[in-house]
Amino acid sequence: MKSDLKFLKIFSTKSAAELSREICRKIGVNPGKLTSKKFACGEQYVQIGESVRGCNCFVISTATQNVDEDLMELFLIIDALKRSLAKYIHVVIPHFGYARQDRITDPREPISAKLVANLIETAGAKHIITLDLHSDQTQAFFEKPVDNLTAQKLFLDYLTRRKIKNPVVVSPDAGGAKKAERFAKLLNADLAILHKSRPAHNRAEIQKVVGEVKGKTAILFDDIVDTGGSVAAAADVLRSKGAKQVYLAATHAVLSEDALVKLGQAKFTEIIFTDSIPQKFGKLKNVKVISIADLLAKTISGVHAGRSVSKFWETHKN
Repeated sequence: MKSDLKFLKIFSTKSAAELSREICRKIGVNPGKLTSKKFACGEQYVQIGESVRGCNCFVISTATQNVDEDLMELFLIIDALKRSLAKYIHVVIPHFGYARQDRITDPREPISAKLVANLIETAGAKHIITLDLHSDQTQAFFEKPVDNLTAQKLFLDYLTRRKIKNPVVVSPDAGGAKKAERFAKLLNADLAILHKSRPAHNRAEIQKVVGEVKGKTAILFDDIVDTGGSVAAAADVLRSKGAKQVYLAATHAVLSEDALVKLGQAKFTEIIFTDSIPQKFGKLKNVKVISIADLLAKTISGVHAGRSVSKFWETHKN
């Protein structure tokens, strides 16, 4: 592997700079040289600072609250690599922006997730690596190969070390029930499902709890926490139903608006996120951040070496 690292190049948008540096450190390569800035008019500019001709290039990016800027920078980097004769361009996008807009729910809406997928491929990406897509079927929006990794094993390892007694995994809605059920089996825990309605965007009302949580430690398991309203309401409902403690485990910490305030008021025993999105948690002290750098580094190394990464990947899925 050492002999061909010179043909491996890893670049990053500003949104994933810290994560990218850690991935490079684990693989044993230097981050790719890249200039990225804005002109006075607001247009973005990028320039690749080294030769990538014939190289296997990975671009690491992630959707933050500045998702449109993040994506535009990503498109420009991909295009620059394509025009610089990179052999193969892989996009590593842990948090896929617009993932929740994956279907039409009201008349005259776009399917934004598919549009973003099309734009990534049009820019020149030949392979996409992502993490815990909001819906597994979003993979079908791409014509190129997609590896949808999961952080389940990372959460499992951490919670197992915590030696939680009498756990019950709670899905925040029916849509997440299948993922929560898989995680509950791994944790050897019971399963409960919250039924909720959405009267408006970023608003949720919990109707009922299906499953027994009384006297148990509830682990609310989700892929994304955005404004925090849904999970905060869920914590209140679970405690009202007799849960002794409530944990929150979620892959992507979007944390828009006053999410940190809501999470603080929700009084979770512990909140567990990955570092798929760079965040500062301020006064919120009960947060544990689990790194995905090793998972991505090993995946990238396997892809670059032409090896099957399925054995490693499956250990993080099942």
